Amino acid sequence: MLRSSHPIVFLLVVFALLYAAPSFAKEGYIGSEVCLGCHSAVKAKYEHTIHARVLTPQAGRNELMTRSCEACHGPGQAHVEAGGGRNNGLVAFRSETPEAVAQENAVCLTCHAGGKRIYWEGSPHQSSDVACTTCHTLMESVSPEFQLARPTQTATCAQCHLLPRSQMQHNAHHPVREDKLACGSCHNPHGTLSDSLMIQPTINEECYTCHADKRGPFMWEHAPVDEDCTTCHVPHGTGRPGMLKAGVPRLCQQCHTFSRHPSEPHDPTARFVLGSACLNCHTNIHGSNHPSGTFLTR
Repeated sequence: MLRSSHPIVFLLVVFALLYAAPSFAKEGYIGSEVCLGCHSAVKAKYEHTIHARVLTPQAGRNELMTRSCEACHGPGQAHVEAGGGRNNGLVAFRSETPEAVAQENAVCLTCHAGGKRIYWEGSPHQSSDVACTTCHTLMESVSPEFQLARPTQTATCAQCHLLPRSQMQHNAHHPVREDKLACGSCHNPHGTLSDSLMIQPTINEECYTCHADKRGPFMWEHAPVDEDCTTCHVPHGTGRPGMLKAGVPRLCQQCHTFSRHPSEPHDPTARFVLGSACLNCHTNIHGSNHPSGTFLTR
């Protein structure tokens, strides 16, 4: 450890390192050894992260990535010469202001600009001044994947998205709580060209990735199915079977007014709305390929 119990001795060691490496001193870089002289407490946690393995002189893919601590925080010479503290050129990743968030995110995007982050600029999270460090923890390993700030994707997203979190507590829900799906199964938090950060271009295309049997084409189609699955379903969960927005027949009556046969649920003599109501007869509600399935009855 470089830090000495006597501050003068420590400063002498620091300046010796600076002037022994003129290329670093010229650019303001001092090396991670000097950083850890004061910040040794973070070393035990940081060395178990992926950044600790790739931001090294041995593994770095470019000159910046060989700088270790200074690859992200910037040159540390001014910080050391000032005796520590803030406002000396280092990127602190404290996300205190929108300007600080933009600066910090720009550092991350120096390496992480491609792939799923190609649409980050202008995305809902970027426009809301969400910092990378809001969702990711870099100085210690909290999650087994993606350096997340919480153990799972769902727990990380739930920090802000409280309504979907509560909806997933209903009996009818996608198996996110059971760890068979994650928020990232349907959404790309770093930005997309579609609504609600959906991975696929439309909500229906997203649903069809798992529910391919509902895609069709059908000989007899139910119009809302082809338009938007969320016309009838709440994707994060509800207290009704099939994650329906409302119970049947009330859900059906939002579009289908009285016709052909009685459908009022309050009529005790209406045999058409008992039990599963409309679904007693109209079983193929997503569409039918049967020649006699005009009304989705078979």
